[in-house]
Amino acid sequence: MTTNLSQLLACPAPAKLNLFLHIVGRRADGYHLLQSVFQLIDRCDSLDFYVRADRQIHRLNQVHGVPEENDLVVRAAKLLQQHCNIQQGADIYLHKCLPMGGGVGGGSSDAATTLLALNKLWQCNLSKESLMELGLQLGADVPFFIFGENAFVEGIGEQIQAVSTPEQWFVVIEPGVHVPTPTIFSSKELTRNTKPVRIADFSSAANVEWKNDMQAVACALHPEIAAVINWLKQFEINQGDAKMTGSGSCVFCAFPSEDAAKKVLQQVPNQWTSWIAKALQHHPINSKIN
Repeated sequence: MTTNLSQLLACPAPAKLNLFLHIVGRRADGYHLLQSVFQLIDRCDSLDFYVRADRQIHRLNQVHGVPEENDLVVRAAKLLQQHCNIQQGADIYLHKCLPMGGGVGGGSSDAATTLLALNKLWQCNLSKESLMELGLQLGADVPFFIFGENAFVEGIGEQIQAVSTPEQWFVVIEPGVHVPTPTIFSSKELTRNTKPVRIADFSSAANVEWKNDMQAVACALHPEIAAVINWLKQFEINQGDAKMTGSGSCVFCAFPSEDAAKKVLQQVPNQWTSWIAKALQHHPINSKIN
């Protein structure tokens, strides 16, 4: 992995899982108020960055279903360039591994990695806090990936506190459907008044029903998600462990060891894409840019 001031290669953009996702209210402007714990995992997209002498920004490869001008990676690069009045540009190659529309934050993570890597390459010297503020313009999940630690997240996603999570492994299943987030949020059936919890409740494993309030709506719209959850429930260690992440469609379940996760993975029906991932405590790009 080459690292110098003209390029940064194999920069990881990890997925996240929502260990729970509660909707506790709604603002006057229509935005929903959330509580969640975001868990980083070691399943990642990867990006290569090459500095250009001109101000041109290009994505070097095709990404199915994502035109270059709409790609959060390109938008993130242009946003940073404009914010810092940078005279250089960048060529970016995106190695896509994470599913789109899966609720694992792939696009947001790619954007965050772009901001972190180009902040280093272009010598912008913005603080993490400044990058998080900039990232919020691209999406509510982007600041979390720049924050770079597992977090208790509140508000519309902008209130972030570091939280300790267990060392564990996850089986993740892609049901093969794409769930547009606005469809979930606009549903009349969506629960919007779950009782708020405290970060201390999560840290002490309090007797709270840790659920995903978006799951019921997504399952009603896409029975395949419900089918995956029902199949995975047979392997739960604790009731409710098998659940959807984000607004869907990926479904996951936690296990205490890699061996336990692998045993379940081997039994996943062939019609679903599935994989295992290890819980991370910190963003893996930190060692590359610090």
